[in-house]
Amino acid sequence: MASINPNTAVLGEKNARHLLRRATFKYTKALIDQYALLTPQQALNLLAANNPLTVALPYDPSITTTPDGNWTEIADQTPFNISATRKKIIVAGWWWFNAINSSTLKFKLAHFLSTRFTVEKSSGITSADFYDYVRLLQFYAYGNYKELSKKMTLNNAMLVYLNNTSNLKNAPNENYAREFMELFTIGKGAQIGVGDYTTYTEADVVQAARVLTGFRRQADRLNIDAATGIPKGYNQFTQHHLSPKTFSAAFQNTVIAAATDTVSMDVELNNFVNMIFNQQATSKNIVRKLYIYFVKSNITTEVETDIITPLAAELYANGYEILPIVRKLLESLHFYDLDDTNALDENIGAIIKSPLQQFSEICSYLQITMPDINGTEANKYDFYYRFWRNFAHDSFMGSANMQLFDPDNVAGHLAYYQAPDYDKSWIASSTIIARYRLGESLLDARNRISGNANIYAQIQISLVIRNGGLISNASDPLVLVTELCKNLFAQVPDVARINYFMNSFLLQGLDMGYWNTAWNAYMSSGNNSVVEPRLKELVKNLLRAPESQVF
Repeated sequence: MASINPNTAVLGEKNARHLLRRATFKYTKALIDQYALLTPQQALNLLAANNPLTVALPYDPSITTTPDGNWTEIADQTPFNISATRKKIIVAGWWWFNAINSSTLKFKLAHFLSTRFTVEKSSGITSADFYDYVRLLQFYAYGNYKELSKKMTLNNAMLVYLNNTSNLKNAPNENYAREFMELFTIGKGAQIGVGDYTTYTEADVVQAARVLTGFRRQADRLNIDAATGIPKGYNQFTQHHLSPKTFSAAFQNTVIAAATDTVSMDVELNNFVNMIFNQQATSKNIVRKLYIYFVKSNITTEVETDIITPLAAELYANGYEILPIVRKLLESLHFYDLDDTNALDENIGAIIKSPLQQFSEICSYLQITMPDINGTEANKYDFYYRFWRNFAHDSFMGSANMQLFDPDNVAGHLAYYQAPDYDKSWIASSTIIARYRLGESLLDARNRISGNANIYAQIQISLVIRNGGLISNASDPLVLVTELCKNLFAQVPDVARINYFMNSFLLQGLDMGYWNTAWNAYMSSGNNSVVEPRLKELVKNLLRAPESQVF
């Protein structure tokens, strides 16, 4: 029986690693050591903190002179509409840098929300609208899913992306209405008739589109939402459908009265959203998505009964507050594989890492040295353009099929919705080279995925092992390899596997005493010419290993 009951024991290292990987993009040895001494409840108290951003605003250090300059306009809401691709990539890099510097749940939850309320940044939205979309996800990461669905309806990026700004009373566009129901909220149930998907019908999509007429994108960013402080679209009553909207038996034949003016358009929208979220199917659909994102994609009948159903009931009862549900899931016996003895059905190591997870975990755990995002103009340029845009975003994430906030389509990345493969879709012949050569690129400071250019960032592995606090006794090759395996892999490998990595890549046919002598010589002289290439070869192959692809 799967158990949603809380795990009240101290986490220990294994469970601390599991929780940190699933709950944050910041994964460090210091955090593992700290959380290993805590119970899940104590750990979640820390993870649920609402800390300020490390870097408050994105910054464009481009040498190109443009009217919007380096983007100080974002702070004072001055209008700018440039849709430059570079600025949208800068926003993504700014978000990522904050994510790997935050030991909280907020960024994982914001990213989860981006997999539900999907926008492709490479579509025709402006950089300012994309920035406001990202801020909206952050604002509601600890908030109310139902409220987010209303705010997203008037988000300027979403209005453009799913064409609802063009949904007018005499020219209806059903795109947003359909995705709102199918992807964002209640989900598409089993088809039981022509145009009838159990949870809603095609006729309901038509009615929903009528509710959603007249919500338009506002270009100047001066219409500020009172609750979030974020620019939003506006209500154009002259383009709103004026008849009552009658929904199917799936919604108890609800009739939503038509708005009578601009202000009451919000009332009509509110009534529509209430109707959707009053369905138990909506809370179950959201909880299933949370489970797939935070636990694993295999939802058995047991999990549906013992985990999904009670969490969905609680989500429904609490008015769709997200954080309490995620907390309960991440504190549960089930999350830590403590509710059964079946070693063939583990949650730890059950998800293939997304490229975002892989990149973030390597950079944070192995303490990559990056250009100073708060430094000189040259430093900022090196971070945003040479490291983030040219290597991380365009080369690695592009080749691994996960450019940040840029899924294949409105349904999102296959890993988050496409049964039965889900996260297995991250591994393909077209993506494996990028995953395979990521560690090598970061260790060498060269783009080994494509072109061999300088990436302006590096994991200086001998310095990290010497000064980073990762290894208790780096002069002992068995301790060194064991502790690296333990923290880079989801599960600790057996002795034979550890010996394979040690002998093949660190010792390379020499005895353990050789390493001890070489390491001590490095510690006394500072000359890393012997240990650096061996450590690179070891870590490169650890990061390529199948065990390193899951978490």
